[in-house]
Amino acid sequence: MISTLLVANRGEIACRVFRTCRELGIATVAVYSDADASALHVREADAAVRLPGAAPADTYLRGDLIVKAALAAGADAVHPGYGFLSENAEFARAVTDAGLVWIGPPPSAIEAMASKTRAKELMGGAPLDPATVTEADLPLLVKAAAGGGGRGMRVVRALSSLGAELEAARSEAASAFGDGEVFLEPYVEGGRHVEVQVLADAYGTVWALGTRDCSLQRRHQKVIEESPAPGLPAELVASLHESAVTAARAVGYRGAGTVEFLISPAGRAHFLEMNTRLQVEHPVTEAVFGLDLVALQLRVAEGSRLPATPPEARGHAVEARLYAEDPATGGTPQTGVLRALDVRVLPTRPPLNVGGGTPHTPASPALRAGGPVDDGPGGGAAAGHDLVHAAPWLRVDAGYAAGDSIGVHYDPMIAKVIAWAPTRDAAVRLLAQALRRARVHGPVTNRALLVRSLEHPDFTGARLDTGFYERHLDALTAPAAGERYAAVAAAVADAAARPGAWRNLHSQPQAKGYGEHEVRYRRTRGGGFELVDDPGVRVVDARPDRVRLEIDGVVRPFDVADHGDGYVHIDSPTGAHALAVRPRFTDPQDRAEPGSLLAPMPGTVVRVGDGLAAGVKVTQGQPLVWLEAMKMEHRILSPASGILTALHAVPGRQVEVGALLAVVNEATAEATQEEDTAS
Repeated sequence: MISTLLVANRGEIACRVFRTCRELGIATVAVYSDADASALHVREADAAVRLPGAAPADTYLRGDLIVKAALAAGADAVHPGYGFLSENAEFARAVTDAGLVWIGPPPSAIEAMASKTRAKELMGGAPLDPATVTEADLPLLVKAAAGGGGRGMRVVRALSSLGAELEAARSEAASAFGDGEVFLEPYVEGGRHVEVQVLADAYGTVWALGTRDCSLQRRHQKVIEESPAPGLPAELVASLHESAVTAARAVGYRGAGTVEFLISPAGRAHFLEMNTRLQVEHPVTEAVFGLDLVALQLRVAEGSRLPATPPEARGHAVEARLYAEDPATGGTPQTGVLRALDVRVLPTRPPLNVGGGTPHTPASPALRAGGPVDDGPGGGAAAGHDLVHAAPWLRVDAGYAAGDSIGVHYDPMIAKVIAWAPTRDAAVRLLAQALRRARVHGPVTNRALLVRSLEHPDFTGARLDTGFYERHLDALTAPAAGERYAAVAAAVADAAARPGAWRNLHSQPQAKGYGEHEVRYRRTRGGGFELVDDPGVRVVDARPDRVRLEIDGVVRPFDVADHGDGYVHIDSPTGAHALAVRPRFTDPQDRAEPGSLLAPMPGTVVRVGDGLAAGVKVTQGQPLVWLEAMKMEHRILSPASGILTALHAVPGRQVEVGALLAVVNEATAEATQEEDTAS
């Protein structure tokens, strides 16, 4: 029996595993980098061991240090989570060689499947040879042989860019997984990303737990997932299940894993890979089957048998990943203090156990580490249960809490929000409404993108494929409606916090600026406010934290929060806004020189273009600087053809958001072209 478990990971997945451990009476051990010294997963563990440094290569990718930490803390088992070393056979071997229980498949199964190149060969396929591909093979997909999460992946649409994309993918994969091996495969346009959760014990039982659709992806990273995958023919589902079980049996698999497929528009299934670990999106499977997959991982590792058949799937579950990133600027990671994180979860007990809950989710009192839970939808066979009338519910798996800082070194996912309901329509509607009404203050997030995605006709109509964001991103990231009303609410709330006397004489209006908006108002005799430039809008009442506006005859509430960080956050039932507080006068030093290239996010300069120096000619779109932030590489491109008049970026140097990296003088380029013509 396992008594103390170390999780060789961080953030949301570490917290997720710890919750199940607490319910099972298992003590927990965290490991943490210097950047994570006060992180939520460290605070939730019973004990914690420091891994000196901050970069993943120095901390969470150091298997030797993690094994030493487990032994020092008295742990008898190690759970790898996902990412980092979770699919590293040598790490799994080191864990077992140290006399510890490995919560995962045998190292031999990891070796067979965790390398996507070897997995394809095992399943009867083979990657493409970069030296022999031609234009006819385009488009191509470069993928990391180890790991996942979109790291080390690039779409290649022109052979001329193949070399650069291979190099970028290798660098990113090595940084994220400690393994720079990449490979090529055909890129299927308009396909659906569908996967099958498998769970196997040591006695030959293998479960195929339904399907998940993970087609909504940005930069090859999943954004919204659901189970079951909607609209698949029964014969295709049966074929996917059979292939997944065959793959697991072929390598003597044990524990939880996922077999991923790409379904072509014609309905043909292409094997992609097998992930030999728990997936980020595992909660949707837990929801529809009434299982705790982490608890089952632990039972299998302890030698328990699975029942011969899995429980019946019931209802529908959808998950959205909340990231600290700005979709309007290409998904650039965002950092800073998370001022508030409050997803208003329904006040009903989750009808199935999913691992003990979060600060926002009440824990089910009936946790079972075994098979299906029989007290609600998704569970086994609750006697007389009427699925149609089952109460929908929400779950939140978070890696951060209010007051935590989101840094530059790791994945920017803040939390996952999961909704279950008897039908897909109900689950999607519930999740969209929960995200819309959530209070998420601090760094910019993708929350609005998630809401708009869930409400888009193609998603609600289950018309899904991996090109969803390529087609719809511009519309989904357009400026939010109602920002003017949010600015009015912020200005009035600020005025309510600063009482002033009403004047009998007609006075000049007071003004306050938020973002692109200037709001002018006057105080009235009764202590209220009169808006100057907003016909059709009336202030009903105002407090420093809440304002009600009547807009064209309809009264709407606005909650206002000012955390003193230069932004005001305004939440209402129709959406949320974060508006910068405008100073009355602009500081001349804040004006950047024309042609300045500023860091779009904090990160580390990993490379500058070959031969670049002040005075060198550059062309529009030419990569000048490579930044690494949150395990992803970001290229800084020249905005125009011209002369590089300054280059401040130095490889290895950390930069803050807004730091000056380089300056390109476009006017000089025109003069130079005239000189070249004259000569």
